[in-house]
Amino acid sequence: MSAEAFKPVEEMTYNESVAQLETILRTMQSDNCDIDRLAVYTRRAAELLRSCRSRLTATEEELNSILATLEQ
Repeated sequence: MSAEAFKPVEEMTYNESVAQLETILRTMQSDNCDIDRLAVYTRRAAELLRSCRSRLTATEEELNSILATLEQ
């Protein structure tokens, strides 16, 4: 997994982001983790986490809005 191969986060689905986070985690936990790539993996994981958190928050707000209209 190289930084050059990373798809822009804005173009990824939530499921793709989670899958890539899982791959990064497995890579970082493996005995073969390249210490020179650790910062790249950490930076990418942080970017993916921010994106996922943002999407979850937006979805929660949308669902709350939809449910509020049902209560009226």
